[in-house]
Amino acid sequence: MAMADLVDWLEENDRPGNLWYVKRLSANDTLANNTHQAGPYVPKQFLFSVLPNLGRVDVKNPDVRFDLYVDSHADYRNVRAVYYNTKRRGEGTRDEARLTNFGGKESALLDPDSTGALTVFAFVPDLQGKQTCHVWLCGDPSQEDLVEERIGPVEPSQHVIWTPGVGRNDQDLFSGPARNNCRLTEDEIPADWLVRFPSGEDIIRRAVQLRSATGLNPDVRLMKRRNCEYEVFQSVEEAFFLPRIRSGFDSVEGFVGLAQSILQSRKSRSGNSLELHAREIFIEEGLRPTHDFQFKPLIENGKRPDFLFPSQVAYENSAFPVSRLRMLGAKTTVKDRWRQVLNEADRISVKHLLTLQEGVSEGQFQEMQEAGVQLVVPTGLHDAFPPSVRPHLVSFESFIGDVRLLNISF
Repeated sequence: MAMADLVDWLEENDRPGNLWYVKRLSANDTLANNTHQAGPYVPKQFLFSVLPNLGRVDVKNPDVRFDLYVDSHADYRNVRAVYYNTKRRGEGTRDEARLTNFGGKESALLDPDSTGALTVFAFVPDLQGKQTCHVWLCGDPSQEDLVEERIGPVEPSQHVIWTPGVGRNDQDLFSGPARNNCRLTEDEIPADWLVRFPSGEDIIRRAVQLRSATGLNPDVRLMKRRNCEYEVFQSVEEAFFLPRIRSGFDSVEGFVGLAQSILQSRKSRSGNSLELHAREIFIEEGLRPTHDFQFKPLIENGKRPDFLFPSQVAYENSAFPVSRLRMLGAKTTVKDRWRQVLNEADRISVKHLLTLQEGVSEGQFQEMQEAGVQLVVPTGLHDAFPPSVRPHLVSFESFIGDVRLLNISF
């Protein structure tokens, strides 16, 4: 659908009383893994908040039905929410909620090619409190950008709860005690960070200090540091912005300006986090900048791949074997965006692409392979991909082992 349709949809559903649940569909949400049992995962506590009759223990496995409209794809379903509560009743081991009756492969939400798509579930109550759910499944990056401009970045494996008129409510944002030692106390936050918000590189450096390289292979290190970095960021965000929020505003413009600053800081962090983590790990693994790898080099026709191996000098040397050149793009999500690397580094036919997306469909992966894109995925995420795809994924550690040898004996 056209961008204008999405703009209208956002305005229609971003009204007081509604509640949004926003996520990127994983391969376990869709049918990409062929192991799907119900529908897109929604945390039970969220379902209890919008469907109060679901969270009961006085009856076994209570269920609630509600109408769900995938407005982006003109699809309607009467969906069933069921709470398997046998553990809380002392009768079994299950304590989870599921959604069913999405219609199988006929549903756009279960389509394997929807894996990775940013999706908004807007729950809309009527005067009697009965819930209807309106869904928008983003069809391209421009639509995803439009949603994220409103609510901030949404990364794989995370979800966002958005309350119209209130804003974003991450699970521990602006509230609650620290959950682990990557959450910084005010005493641990540098004083200058409270005057000027730190750069993404500053925050990543702190995450590196908290999650050292000792005993961790690059795949595990990357995932642990990304999680740690996000918790550091949340700590700093709270310390930096919360006092400004509590002091109040003299004008609507002041409120809007601060909200835009918060969203911009989140987008800035999200936009280059993965490549900065990768650069740090390359150095820890003994790769030398400008000699074994080049970060953001400017090459032909003004192109700037994220990483070039072994160096820009080697790439521009026509005598250097093409078989010993590599490039790596770094994109947190790759649905549709993977095509952006196709025109980078003309001399290199196979484009390596590092991602944290939780799976792609078999059709998407085949299209990538035919275009010469090789996915680099941390091993901890491999099980999120279809079984037929997993053998063709390259781990981050294996990629580093490959590029480490490119400069030898030339």
